[in-house]
Amino acid sequence: MCAICGVAYPETLKGRVDRSLVVAMRDVLRHRGPDDAGAWIGPTVGLGHRRLSIVDLGGGHQPMSNEDGTVWIAFNGEIYNHREWRPRLEALGHSYRSQSDTETIVHLYDEWGPECVSKLRGMFAFAVWDVVRKELLLARDRLGIKPLYYTIRDDGTLYFASEIKSLIAGQAITPKLNYDALSDYAANGYTSGDDTLYEGVKRLPAGHTLRWRDGEARVEPYWDLSFAKSQMPLKDKQHVDRFKELFGESIRLHMMSDVPLGVFLSGGLDSSAITAVMSTMVREPIKTFSVAFADRDANELNYARTVSQAFRTDHHEIVVTPEQFFERLPQLVYHEDEPLAYSSSVPLHFVSELASQHVKVVLTGEGSDELLAGYNKYRFTVQNLMLGRSYGSAIPAFVQTWVKERVHKLNTRSSLRRNLQRSFVCVPAQLREIYFDNFAVFPQAMQRRLFSAATREQMVVDDPYRDTFRHLSESDAESVLDQMLAVDLKTYLQELLMKQDQMSMAASLESRVPFLDHKLVEHVAGLPVEMKLRGWTTKYVLRRGMADLLPGSILKRSKMGFPVPVGSWFRGPFRQVLDEYVVSQRALQRGIFNDQYVRELVARHDAGENHTQRLWMLLNVEIWQRCFFDGEGPASYETPIQALAAN
Repeated sequence: MCAICGVAYPETLKGRVDRSLVVAMRDVLRHRGPDDAGAWIGPTVGLGHRRLSIVDLGGGHQPMSNEDGTVWIAFNGEIYNHREWRPRLEALGHSYRSQSDTETIVHLYDEWGPECVSKLRGMFAFAVWDVVRKELLLARDRLGIKPLYYTIRDDGTLYFASEIKSLIAGQAITPKLNYDALSDYAANGYTSGDDTLYEGVKRLPAGHTLRWRDGEARVEPYWDLSFAKSQMPLKDKQHVDRFKELFGESIRLHMMSDVPLGVFLSGGLDSSAITAVMSTMVREPIKTFSVAFADRDANELNYARTVSQAFRTDHHEIVVTPEQFFERLPQLVYHEDEPLAYSSSVPLHFVSELASQHVKVVLTGEGSDELLAGYNKYRFTVQNLMLGRSYGSAIPAFVQTWVKERVHKLNTRSSLRRNLQRSFVCVPAQLREIYFDNFAVFPQAMQRRLFSAATREQMVVDDPYRDTFRHLSESDAESVLDQMLAVDLKTYLQELLMKQDQMSMAASLESRVPFLDHKLVEHVAGLPVEMKLRGWTTKYVLRRGMADLLPGSILKRSKMGFPVPVGSWFRGPFRQVLDEYVVSQRALQRGIFNDQYVRELVARHDAGENHTQRLWMLLNVEIWQRCFFDGEGPASYETPIQALAAN
């Protein structure tokens, strides 16, 4: 696991890359690679690299070249099938100088050029400079596990990096708010396409390459996921057996390492399944790591301990206090480069710090929910669309109106009111309303009050689901369930993976996601939907596949997610954090949001309504702007947050 960065100038500029610029871009990413650093400077191209040594500890220095120096690479990630390719490449005449997976990519590029990406099995983001073709190739893995950002200036100069802060350090951009991403961000908590919240900064989409030559760039897909179903009917057991085979193969591949590795163990089905399968492949105890809060409703440690005891793991735990949570928040917004979408990012970083004291690599269960329909929102949507389309038109309009009025009169704190308001009884039985708008942070109607008039004038794009429905239109998924999964794999999962990457890399820890091996993903996408969601049973094929390994209490437990009691903290000892970062004059005078509406949200949350996600978003937007727009380092307002907590 590493960090990459670089710059490429068009030949017409007749400029030579300044080594100090590449070094500045590289070293702001030191947390991603504290073990080694390198830079290669050509006439118009510079590549930078920082290394967290995982494979071939002594021989994997980068940037790395082929035998004659005509191809140079800076690579971040792991290629799990690199040993399979080595004898074939040596038979073609290539000479290896190391045991690293990086060198295999170089030789694959020598043979197949940009098509080399289709030969790789793993997680990766890399840049290859072809000296002969004078072409730069950027590539990102099929599922988007590893990040890669870029900007192209008006003169054609290309800058790229593993994190946006590197682009800022290289003076590629001056941080400015991208107003056209605001509506998407406010609805979803992240941006759903290749835009970021920074004007001019793009993320290379998962499964895509970017080819740059003399100022001209072309972004192209090299892989996409098909949900087409096999015409050959199979029995449940056959589906389960094949899933177990691929899942086991993926875990075996993800254990490739020359350094100690472990597992993030929440006690949920996904991390428990990984622990169970790993335990059949090793002799020594697996190192497992868990995190929780002291609050009873935000503590899953008993489940994690059950799994640890069942498989005799070397188990480690950390309990995070609210004070630690808020003290660390500014630093983690800095590491994320954008506002934190999820409060669970903070405990994720704490458990990453814990793990980094024992191992350099962890396996995690990320991706299983989006692959196997693990969230309750999937079954809620499927059921409501089915009922709404079957019976909704038969309900007279006056009855619907009467029901809506009665629902509206229910207590605002009532879960019954919240669920009914989201159901086909009150909402049109369409995917946009039942799924996307229902589970939005700020639905489109609410955004009309959220943004100030000045902000709305600058928003050329104000459809929060534009990229969402573009992804949907490009997918071959036919069932409602597969359509939701297809979209979430390209949107929601992307943000989760960035959370996983940046929170663990901030602790110099590599995280791996065996549920997202592309061969396993392709297989699961083609399964009948009943093998994913069967009635009210989520992740059906995984539960069946683990039935002979996992304790019954783990197999049968409901999904808990990772609860963080931020909402109650906002009403209690950390209420003043909202006063400073959400409704203070400094926060509101930026003019992005409607002052009156923001104050109203805080007041309604104080009164007992649940606006936790919305207030979390507003809080993070302000911290992010202070850090990147106002030029304040995280340390400058960690102390104020601590002081607020003490009052």
